[in-house]
Amino acid sequence: AEHPAPPPLPAMAAPPEPPARRCPSLPAAEPLLFLATLALGLQGPLATQYLWDRLGAEHGYSGPNASSPAGCGNGSAATDPLRQEVEALVSHWNLYINLGGFFVGLFSVTLFGPWSDSIGRRPTLILPAVGMALQAAIYLLVMYLQLHVAYFLLGRVLSGLMGDYNLILASCFAYVADTSDKHSRTFRVAVLEACLGIAGMLASIGGGQWRKAQGYINPFWLVLAASLAAALYAAFCLQESVKQPKPAKLFTLSHYKAVYRLYTAPEHLSSRRKLALYSLAFFLLVTVHFGTKDLFVLYELGSPLCWAAVLIGYGSAASYLTYLSSLGGLRLLQLCLEDTWVAEIGLISNISGLIVISLATTTPLMFTGYGILFLSMAATPVIRAKLSKLVSETEQGALFASVACVEGLCSLVATGVFNSLYPASLHFMRGFPFLFGAIILLIPAAIIGWIEIWDSTRDYNHFSDASLSPADG
Repeated sequence: AEHPAPPPLPAMAAPPEPPARRCPSLPAAEPLLFLATLALGLQGPLATQYLWDRLGAEHGYSGPNASSPAGCGNGSAATDPLRQEVEALVSHWNLYINLGGFFVGLFSVTLFGPWSDSIGRRPTLILPAVGMALQAAIYLLVMYLQLHVAYFLLGRVLSGLMGDYNLILASCFAYVADTSDKHSRTFRVAVLEACLGIAGMLASIGGGQWRKAQGYINPFWLVLAASLAAALYAAFCLQESVKQPKPAKLFTLSHYKAVYRLYTAPEHLSSRRKLALYSLAFFLLVTVHFGTKDLFVLYELGSPLCWAAVLIGYGSAASYLTYLSSLGGLRLLQLCLEDTWVAEIGLISNISGLIVISLATTTPLMFTGYGILFLSMAATPVIRAKLSKLVSETEQGALFASVACVEGLCSLVATGVFNSLYPASLHFMRGFPFLFGAIILLIPAAIIGWIEIWDSTRDYNHFSDASLSPADG
């Protein structure tokens, strides 16, 4: 009678195996995203400052550069017509470069993203990294040979044709969705977003100091090296995460139809409705994040804060540290709360911090606002994970391609809305754009809460019906 006991033991030992399947043993996508974000974080501000110095020199303007305003409360620089002309030129070229990259990238990302669901993620990680390296090489040629700044637009468009940074973002999140189960996905996504924060902080702090010490060319060699390192990591270190990759045509409308079907497929009406609502919440949240981040430095430079470069650096570091504090907070809150309520706490942190910053008239109050934002980045990984769980394994590439396009649109909308709102509100409330952002964030908070309550009510009704059915029988 003692012999039947041993057979169940192997059966009991088997269940721990499935969670530790081959997926988590794959090399992580985080280093690749870190390298790409470092390259992008260095390139953006340096390219803008180079445009300022180059166009200013061409027009005979030798005043302070874009990162060194004439002084707090000194209006002479603001009314200098030559400075205004250079500012307008830099702003226009930035607009052309960003719009060119966005519209080209919009078509390429939605083409490559669904394609990766068939052929695998690695090609769609290698290609955009090579594109970013090509863009950096063109920027270096412009600086070495003093070519016309229009070549910046050419570099951006070529990078956009190969997917640009948005395709790296989409493919990395899809890679994480492929290699994680639904329970751990939110935290894995949050780790990826923390990589964005760390790389952005290093680029923000190091890029400006490096430019002051050695000019523009050496930092751009690092941009090129980081982009090439990302491509090499994808080519030689990452293993394929798509379980059964198969050849697929690239240039076909079926890839665009796959993105369209995500939101219109009638067979899962409830899921598609939630997909649209979460996408709207994500759009509003990221737009506010981009818009307010763009204004922090302007707000800190002006009266009554009048911050110097050192304090601005500390403020920038504090804003990037929210990625890490949000990651730790999310991990702790997940121990006792559902992901939805973690996102709501993150939104409360974001709203409260922006309200305090909008009213900040002293340095301690401004840093208090930054401190209250410590959980502000907890909501976006939750939304990304929830979006991922609403689609099948074969739709992850299409989903995150559409999310990457939404992020690109967020950047454009945020720049237009918040940079227009700031000068328009200076005469009655300097911090009004931050207050406006806090009010807008009430909408995603309401959407996320409503979906959770609606799901809970539906589950309760389903459970009640199931418990009543035997009695009815």
